[in-house]
Amino acid sequence: MNNQETLNQAQAIQSLKATDVIRNDYVRQQFISVYNAIWKDGGEGVYEREAMYFNNQLRDNDKLRKCTGVSVFFSFIDLAVRGLTLEPGAQALCYLLPRNCCIGKNQQGQNIYESRCNLTISGYGELVLRAKAGQILHADNPVIVYEGDGFEFGERDGRKYVNYCCRIPRQSDRIIACFLKITRPDGTVDYSVMTESDWKRLSVFSAKANRYWDNDARRYVEPPNQLYTSADGQIDIGFLKAKCIKHAFKTYPKIAIGKGTQLESEVIGDGGQPETPFDPYGGMAGGDAPQAGKSFADPADTSAGVTVAPAAGSDDCF
Repeated sequence: MNNQETLNQAQAIQSLKATDVIRNDYVRQQFISVYNAIWKDGGEGVYEREAMYFNNQLRDNDKLRKCTGVSVFFSFIDLAVRGLTLEPGAQALCYLLPRNCCIGKNQQGQNIYESRCNLTISGYGELVLRAKAGQILHADNPVIVYEGDGFEFGERDGRKYVNYCCRIPRQSDRIIACFLKITRPDGTVDYSVMTESDWKRLSVFSAKANRYWDNDARRYVEPPNQLYTSADGQIDIGFLKAKCIKHAFKTYPKIAIGKGTQLESEVIGDGGQPETPFDPYGGMAGGDAPQAGKSFADPADTSAGVTVAPAAGSDDCF
C-alpha cells in the first residue's frame, strides 16, 4: 500500500470498536499473511483459534473493550509474529492487558489519556520465546522447596549447581526456596534460585510501588501485593513460581517483541521490533503506532501470567 492507503486503513481500523477489529477482513488477511510468511503455513486455522481467544478476553473485560482499534490490531498481529497463543490455563503463555497512556494535553493544559491494549507475555511465554530464539534448549517446571527438604546451591568450577532432595512425608509447610533448571543449547545447565529473603525484599519494593494516601488514617499506606502473604501468611505458590521464571533471565540477552507487546518481567521500549524482514503491520507502524508514554492505569496484577483478566494491584517492581 502507498502512504495514503496506509493512512486510510489505519484510520478505518482506529474507528472500529475493539471487539470488531479482529473479524475485520483486512486484519484477518494481514494475520494469515504474516503467520504464513514466518511459520510457513497454517495461518487460517491459527487465525480462527486466536480470534476466538482474543475476542473472548475482550468480551470479558470492560477496560479492554475501551482500547483503541489500532492497539488491538498491533497486539493481535504480534501473536502471529511470535507464534504464541492466548489459550487460557494455569500456564498461559500470554494475555491481554489494558493500559492508559498520556497522549498529550488539551487547551486547558490537562492530560489526555488513551486506553491501549497490550499483549503481555507471561514467564511461561518468555520461556517459549527464548527457546525459539535459541537462548535455551528447554526449562523444567519451577520446584518449590520446603523446610526439611535437602537443598543446597552454589557454584563449582565456574558452574552453578543445585542439590535437592524432597522429603516425603513433608516435614513442614514452610516454603524456603524455589528454583528453576534451565538447559542451554550446548547442553550445559543454568539455575535460577529464589530464597525467602528474595521475595521478602520484593515485597518491600511492591509495598513502595503501591503506596497511597489513606484519607481515613491520614497517612500514607504501603500495602504489598496480597499474593506475597495470601497462602496462610506465606507467598502464593503459583506467584512464586512465576517470579522465579520472571527473574531467571535478568542476565540473558533481551528478546525482540512487537509494537503491541510487553513482557511481564520488563517492558521493552524502542528497539523491540519483530525480527522479520518485512513490516507485519502493513505499513501502519509509523505515526499510527501507539507511542511510548507513561501509564496512568492502576497497577495491574500481572503476577503469574496465568490469568487472562489480571486483577488490579500488582507489583510492577521486581
